[in-house]
Amino acid sequence: MATIYPQPFFRYGKITSAYEYLEHRFGLPVRVYGSISFIAGQLVRVSIILYLISLVLYEITGLSSEICILIGGTFVAFYTVTGGIRAVIWTDVVQTIILVLGGVACLSIIIIKLPDGLSHIFRIASASNKISFSELVDGKLHPISWGISLTSKTGTMMLILGLTAWLTEYSGNQNVIQRYCASKNIKEARKAMYTCAFCSVPIWAFYMFLGTALFSFFHVFPHDRATLILSGNEKAEQILPFFMINYLPPGIAGLLISAVVAAAMSSLDSSIIKNRDDAHYLRMAQCTATITAAMMIFGAIILVNSETKTLQDTGTIIGSLLGGGSLGMYLLGFLTSIGDARAVGFGIISTILFTLWTILSDSSRGILPEALRFPFELYYTGIIGNIVMFAVSFLAATLLAAKARDMTNLTIWKREKISN
Repeated sequence: MATIYPQPFFRYGKITSAYEYLEHRFGLPVRVYGSISFIAGQLVRVSIILYLISLVLYEITGLSSEICILIGGTFVAFYTVTGGIRAVIWTDVVQTIILVLGGVACLSIIIIKLPDGLSHIFRIASASNKISFSELVDGKLHPISWGISLTSKTGTMMLILGLTAWLTEYSGNQNVIQRYCASKNIKEARKAMYTCAFCSVPIWAFYMFLGTALFSFFHVFPHDRATLILSGNEKAEQILPFFMINYLPPGIAGLLISAVVAAAMSSLDSSIIKNRDDAHYLRMAQCTATITAAMMIFGAIILVNSETKTLQDTGTIIGSLLGGGSLGMYLLGFLTSIGDARAVGFGIISTILFTLWTILSDSSRGILPEALRFPFELYYTGIIGNIVMFAVSFLAATLLAAKARDMTNLTIWKREKISN
């Protein structure tokens, strides 16, 4: 069996959307469901990112958070709607360079300012359990185990969660698929995928370490505002903007502020991007992008006025709840030759009911009696939801006879060589 790559499934027939594949493989109803699930998840995602932009703008300008959200959201929407995919690609390139250089500069300044430099960061962080796999409970970090558990966070389960998120991202996320389709050929699309995959973990680890460095810095140089942020009395995400504004030389501070805003904008523009097929679709896409931007701004304002933990925690949980079992659908399509809209329909219904059950049985809500509540962490809703989607759809597909259809290049079991 040939090595599994996602690109041929999406480049076959020169499609422009991840959800066209679902229609070719299963039917129009499945495409609609996949599209709605993606849109719901992306609206939450871009709202969170715009909210982060507002924190930076707030520290710079002192304007209200709502005004900062309007400024950031309007700017991103303008250059995305008017510039299209070319604007997004080139701004992403420049912004990524600024992001990396800015982060390195920020860490370098922290190391220079600390009395013992880099070793000081490790010493303080180690004493506070910051360089470990730990969970924050009641303001203190507690090491997590590496067992298999659905009732608590463990290192193994978080790795599985990360793998699930990665597979979902590269198999059915339109932000990624549009780049597959825009690449010159399959080789270039595959090269871009590998580059991103190999760079993502080091970049993620670097910025996690930067957060640890900030913790160590304010341990040595305490400040009332920083103490409030680090203790959870203010938004945790404000710590980096606060550091940049108050502890860096103006020129370097400007570079780092550009880096943070650039990273957020590069995520936002790719999430509301539209295609340029013809005049009709262009107008419709511009209207859609504008509406998306408005909803993004509204969602960010809700976040500003709500009580949340760290946004990483909040985003992971919301992503699990809104995933809709999309990875399960794509895996059924890629790895099997059975199933149609009816079979996947059973999987969709089961996944929706499962997700609804997790929401209603959340212990913080207390809507369902104890005996009917789920026995696992909300973090794992997405993992189990994908299993439910795949298992129920596969079972229904084996029981329901489907009409014979051409599956060429829609499954790994029937593929032709694609050169473009």
